[in-house]
Amino acid sequence: MRIKDCILAIDQGTTSTRAIIFAPDSSIIAVAQQEFAQHYPNDGWVEHDPEDIWSSTVVVCRQAISEAIAKGARIAAIGVTNQRETTVVWDRSTGQAIYNAIVWQDRRTAQTCREMQDKGLFDVVNSRTGLLLDPYFSASKVAWILDNVDGAREKAEAGDLAFGTIDSFLIWRLTDGQMHATDVTNASRTNLFNIHDMAWDPKLLEVFNVPKSVLPEVKECADDFGHTTEDLFGFSLPILGVAGDQQAASIGQCCFNEGAIKSTYGTGCFVMLNTGTKAFNSKNKLLTTVAYTIKGETHYALEGSIFIAGAAIQWLRDGLGVIRSASETEDLAKSLDDEHGVYMVPAFAGLGAPHWAPDARGAVFGLTRGTTNAHFVRAALESVCYQTSDLLHAMAEDGVSLDKIRVDGGMVGNNWLCQFLAGILDVTVERPKIMETTALGAAYLAGLKAGIYQSCEQLASMNEVESSFEASMASSQRRKLISGWENAVQSTLGYSK
Repeated sequence: MRIKDCILAIDQGTTSTRAIIFAPDSSIIAVAQQEFAQHYPNDGWVEHDPEDIWSSTVVVCRQAISEAIAKGARIAAIGVTNQRETTVVWDRSTGQAIYNAIVWQDRRTAQTCREMQDKGLFDVVNSRTGLLLDPYFSASKVAWILDNVDGAREKAEAGDLAFGTIDSFLIWRLTDGQMHATDVTNASRTNLFNIHDMAWDPKLLEVFNVPKSVLPEVKECADDFGHTTEDLFGFSLPILGVAGDQQAASIGQCCFNEGAIKSTYGTGCFVMLNTGTKAFNSKNKLLTTVAYTIKGETHYALEGSIFIAGAAIQWLRDGLGVIRSASETEDLAKSLDDEHGVYMVPAFAGLGAPHWAPDARGAVFGLTRGTTNAHFVRAALESVCYQTSDLLHAMAEDGVSLDKIRVDGGMVGNNWLCQFLAGILDVTVERPKIMETTALGAAYLAGLKAGIYQSCEQLASMNEVESSFEASMASSQRRKLISGWENAVQSTLGYSK
């Protein structure tokens, strides 16, 4: 039976690229995924080869399209979602990157950001962008590339170079250079975009020394981003939806109403609260960002960013050989009681919100001769929950109260993690029926532009919860565990200084 109006979602993540084809009812028709290499040329530096990103995108799209067509699907459009802040600069004439992609986790520009802070530039940046002066964001990465690649700044000034986050780079390649564009959510993560004027900001370009000539056009999330060339997939497809991964996950979770909150557990962890049509300024180092712009209406979000979540499990697997696969973690965590006493602070790329300590490094506390692989695994899982607790505490200090949180991402397939999270947060944790919410959000955006869906309200009516986890931890136990975590974090920060 032929399935009309399917949508190809490209989900370009930090460690892998996926292509998922959704039917109009949001069921999954086909999936393909490919991991790619991470590069660590210096302490605190993280890079990707842009050609790995591109080739993995083409491979998984072709695989998913082939499988979907074999099942009778007709693909109507493409939605793109991507790791945010990761920065690429490429030659406009060749389409080749002039340097590796500098990943959002990269900390090489920490000193530059400190110097800007010392010059009193924090308010200039924060008041316009809702962000902090931190190497996490794209602006200082762009400037670093222009200043450290021979001849790059001269070429940029001459209009020969293009800058983009990963969505822009993929759109350029998919359209064979016919479209240099991004969406408002990705633009809002660069430290160059004024989220109140919804435009690139001349003062910020001056502050970060980034020429306007390299910038992409900024579009709404559900918009026309051009067409793919026919040679890529055998036919041309319109690209009609784009959003950074965390905003896409929020859309996939149907967080369209003010006060709706989700937390995504992938390589990092990101909590995002819809604050409606007004930008909310945090007093506790949370970020103000654009949630989406759809049909002319912009919603903002309050966000807390954790740099290391699933990456800690990946490190246990690939770096230490403690586990063979992430699927082992649930049983290992269950094998220990709550008094195991080991805390892991996974500050491998610094600590994000609410600490924003780029020089912090990871630490493990409470080791004894009795410490086993299970202790490392459980401490890593718990660290994700403790970091989420820190974010929600900061939100509470900003006046936000909540009784439930929607979760998604690869880690939340672990029932033990979801239950521990509910206990530590003292809220209900809801896990969706469709776990691929990031890709689903990109598909929803493309579907809105294509006319497959008529409104956000229609999408919300399709949202289904698969499991709810209720808080059952005693308050005394919660306080004890969080106190131990806070001591571990303070010790880590003290060592880093």
